[in-house]
Amino acid sequence: MLTAEIIAVGSELLTPFRTDTNSLWLTDKLNTVGVEVRLKTIVGDDDARLEETVRDAVKRSGVVVLTGGLGPTEDDITRKIAARALGRRLLLDEKVLDDIKAKFLRWGRKMPEINARQAMVMEGAEVLPNPNGSAPGMYLEHDGRVVVLLPGPPREMKPMFEGLVLPKLAERSGGVKVVRRVLRVAGLGESAVDERIAPVYTQYKNPQTTILFNSTEIEIHLTAQGKTAAEAELLLDGLAGQIEERLGDAIFAFRGETMEEVVGLRLAVAGFTLATAESCTGGLVAHRLTEVPGSSTYFMEGVVTYSNEAKTRLLGVPAELIERHGAVSAEVAEAMAVGVKQRAETDFGLSVTGIAGPGGGTEEKPVGLVYVALADDAHTEHKRLMLPGDRYLIRTRASQFALDLLRRRLI
Repeated sequence: MLTAEIIAVGSELLTPFRTDTNSLWLTDKLNTVGVEVRLKTIVGDDDARLEETVRDAVKRSGVVVLTGGLGPTEDDITRKIAARALGRRLLLDEKVLDDIKAKFLRWGRKMPEINARQAMVMEGAEVLPNPNGSAPGMYLEHDGRVVVLLPGPPREMKPMFEGLVLPKLAERSGGVKVVRRVLRVAGLGESAVDERIAPVYTQYKNPQTTILFNSTEIEIHLTAQGKTAAEAELLLDGLAGQIEERLGDAIFAFRGETMEEVVGLRLAVAGFTLATAESCTGGLVAHRLTEVPGSSTYFMEGVVTYSNEAKTRLLGVPAELIERHGAVSAEVAEAMAVGVKQRAETDFGLSVTGIAGPGGGTEEKPVGLVYVALADDAHTEHKRLMLPGDRYLIRTRASQFALDLLRRRLI
């Protein structure tokens, strides 16, 4: 498989104020044509460091893509340093210079002399026109490797790469198609997931499997190669099916869908309606549900009852029940779910109450204690959770567990 690395150039990318989003986009595009990105590097405006990075890159990777540093100022060093690292001269391209001057005239300005630097092209390189800016790119084959220089602004870089570079790389990679799929898992930890599915995925070199943990779920990333996209999809189907047999209902998404999308689809297909009552999550469950287009067909109402008085006044939770068991309890969570279901006249009522912290916890009821409850016409149930993390994570994880409780009921 053809391998690549990306070098993002610019000291601003080493500050807390700028993020290298170009590399993420480029990685996705390279993968689609069978080019695997093995390394990404951010280099500041430092001649020696950039020259060393380019020299090393062309020794180990079949494709080297540099982004940024093609502007007209002194700190735009990519053009000069890439030429030095590859042992090639920079030559003035009169046609490119004329094109840059013409662009400035169309913009109603005379080209500053400093912009003439952008017409300096590496010996042997193909110029990549830039209709969206003044800096052209370059495509060069060097000792059997491909070196590409692209401008940094995404509105200039993306069309240049997609239209002029990607077709060349697709041909060079032999027409291999790479397809990715993301399975999402709820209710299991990373090690538990791996223990169950490792006997399956380790038997395959194609597709490849990666297991990742995020704040609320486990992601299983599958990547398959094939002569066609359909062939790669079939390989993914086979492995995904075996993983499903091992994990069962813990898998809630097979193509990267979010929990709220999955729950929303099940509600919509079944024609069910839902209302939510939230305390510690402060409306986060309702927010997630309404992020999904079309959610008005199944989500009727959300109530945030942060205080005990609000739980009684808006949901009909008996004050003596709160006094006896506390607002964070199974009894109150179930009463909230029943109360919001009755208030909204929906098929389901879903509730959350807990202690998100950092204060408010006790030895009996520590920070991270959360109860979620679900009520329908036939049954009311609750789950007691002890969630790790800070306030943000506890609230986010509580919203995920609440939605997953509903998903499993819908199954």
